[in-house]
Amino acid sequence: MLSKKAKYGLKAMFYLGKHFGKGPVLISDLAEEENIPKKFLELILLELKKNGLLYSKMGKGGGYSLSKSPEEITVGQVVRILDGPLAPIPCVSKTAYMKCAECDNEKTCEIRKIMMQVRDASAAILDHTSLMEAPKAIFSVNRKSK
Repeated sequence: MLSKKAKYGLKAMFYLGKHFGKGPVLISDLAEEENIPKKFLELILLELKKNGLLYSKMGKGGGYSLSKSPEEITVGQVVRILDGPLAPIPCVSKTAYMKCAECDNEKTCEIRKIMMQVRDASAAILDHTSLMEAPKAIFSVNRKSK
């Protein structure tokens, strides 16, 4: 399940993607526009900056901006930074593998087989959807469902 932290982080990154190349965005403006608590947003943006997705500038004309173009940043990168591995259980994680304590045999575990498919399907979507593509995909899904 996507945490509130990751949801807010994605909202912020989409917003910064729309403003890419127009200069830094103030945290207060971003928080107000996207209805995100400012203090929580500050922590999220610092984490994204620490992991190389954002750049910040202090002082007059300062704020946050993407460190790369929106086409180069994927939804999967943002989610992993803010929520950790995409795997629903630790034994199928590529980055944080851990054997399940109750599992006798991973090779025959039916739960593991299914959860590996869930992980792969999620990663295929999130890692191939950039910040630039995501809002367009959401818009086209919303239009189809009406």
